[in-house]
Amino acid sequence: MLPFQIIFNPISTAELARMPRDLQLLILGQFRGLPIEIQREDGDFGRLTRSGRTLQRYRLGDYRVYFERHALGVVVHRILSKHSLKDFLFRSNLDVDEDAKLQENPKFWELIEQAKATATVTA
Repeated sequence: MLPFQIIFNPISTAELARMPRDLQLLILGQFRGLPIEIQREDGDFGRLTRSGRTLQRYRLGDYRVYFERHALGVVVHRILSKHSLKDFLFRSNLDVDEDAKLQENPKFWELIEQAKATATVTA
């Protein structure tokens, strides 16, 4: 089996770092099954697609991890509390169907793209 890496971008790293240590360990512990799950095409992930780009959503308790597949494993873009996501949905006047509505909402993709802008500014 090839090595599998979980790569956190600067924003997802900061989001994880702001969490209490026990929550960080819980979330990171949940990633143990990710290499096996991600290799299954019928894995239990939400999918959001826009302009040929596909993000996947992995539910970890009260958190949602948004990531993309990468040649070495996955790149984690955001780690959001489901409560903040609900707030985002409310502010955006969206229905409850998270994946279908989020993939059509440009504000969600701006949220994901913030990591690229942050990486460019800090480089």
